[in-house]
Amino acid sequence: MTLNRHNLWVSSRDYVVIVLGIFIYAFGFSAFIFPEKVVIGGVAGLGTLVYFVTQRIFGWGIPVAVTQYVVNLLLLAMAYRAVGRTFVLRTIFGTTVISLFIGLLVPLFPEPLIHGETFMNIIIGGICCGVGVGMVFTHNGSTGGTDIVAALVAKKTNTTVGRTMLYVDMCIISSSYFLFHEIETVIFGYIILFCTAYITDLLINTNRQAVQFTIISEHWEKIATAINNDAHRGCTVLTGMGWYSRHEVKMLIVMCRKIEAVTIFRIVKSVDENAFITQANVNGVYGQGFDAVKLKVKRPVSSEGPKEISREDSACEGASVPSSKAPME
Repeated sequence: MTLNRHNLWVSSRDYVVIVLGIFIYAFGFSAFIFPEKVVIGGVAGLGTLVYFVTQRIFGWGIPVAVTQYVVNLLLLAMAYRAVGRTFVLRTIFGTTVISLFIGLLVPLFPEPLIHGETFMNIIIGGICCGVGVGMVFTHNGSTGGTDIVAALVAKKTNTTVGRTMLYVDMCIISSSYFLFHEIETVIFGYIILFCTAYITDLLINTNRQAVQFTIISEHWEKIATAINNDAHRGCTVLTGMGWYSRHEVKMLIVMCRKIEAVTIFRIVKSVDENAFITQANVNGVYGQGFDAVKLKVKRPVSSEGPKEISREDSACEGASVPSSKAPME
């Protein structure tokens, strides 16, 4: 990637949001969850188990941050080839920061932030963890642990990040029963897990929501050019007929992110205040500037037999105009 002012700003903004998301996660875990002695999913939950096991055996516990950092480095070493260099570098950054935050925050909260309200603590903690992980993932970062596993699965299949985390983390949470022999602790861990997975998916899917505009205007050429130049989105021009007027009309079809909808409205209004506009939510937009379709296709049968390969196909040609601006995902 060419180092210029725009790329430097985007990269710096990503890292600032990643650090903020990690802090929210670490605060939720340290202030609400860990003091309640509830084991959550991920490497943080594994570190909690190690802490209480070593405390019971040796009288002192290995800090969660230490276990978390060591396990994350081992997972990254195993997943290096699959996830790529950029993901590994961002994950090393994320795991280092989260270990530092947890190492600093856990000693500050020997008691839960809300005394005598275990259920309230785990709900707030789960929401904080979900918000933190969601912020990190939407800016191409990772907190490590099961995030690495989730990223591997999401890279090859259509399984969501939150769902993958759900499957992997259930084993860690269930194992806490053999340590505490309290079913309440396991149930609380499941509640945190579902809250975290739901909030994570909510943030990620909200960031990816797209809308489709249908614009009818006599000044369609000016509108299309302005959308290309100012919003960096493509337009598809269709020819139609207004049945009432019996006149030929031009319709613009525009796909954009939901957060870009206001920009499209402003562009159209600045060119033609009388333009006819419809806006509709779409379930998914795939292609340049949007998401990539991940699917498995079979090669033609040969003497060696059929083989399955993974391929990312792009659809919705014309949904985005080629430009120097990088895709949002």
